[in-house]
Amino acid sequence: MNKSQITPLIEQLGNDWIVVDDHHLERKFEFNDFQTALDFVNSAGEICEQQAHHADFELGWGRVKISIWTHKIDGLAESDFYLAAKINQIK
Repeated sequence: MNKSQITPLIEQLGNDWIVVDDHHLERKFEFNDFQTALDFVNSAGEICEQQAHHADFELGWGRVKISIWTHKIDGLAESDFYLAAKINQIK
C-alpha cells in the first residue's frame, strides 16, 4: 500500500496506532499489572486466530506492544487495519 491508501485507513483507527516505515502498524498499550496485560494479549490472540491473521506481541509488566502486517506480502494490506480495529474494541 502507498501513503495515499494508508492515510485514510490509519485516520479511522485513531491516534494510538502508528504506521512504521509504510510497512506495519504498531500500538502500545499500558496496564496496571502483568496479569491484565497477559489477559489482553490472550484476548487479542483469540481475535487473530479467528481472523487467521496473526499479529506480533511484545509483553512486559503492565505493557503490550502489537505489530501488524501481512507477512505474505511483507507489508500492509487492508486486512491489517481491520485487525487493528477489532483489537481496539478489546480495551
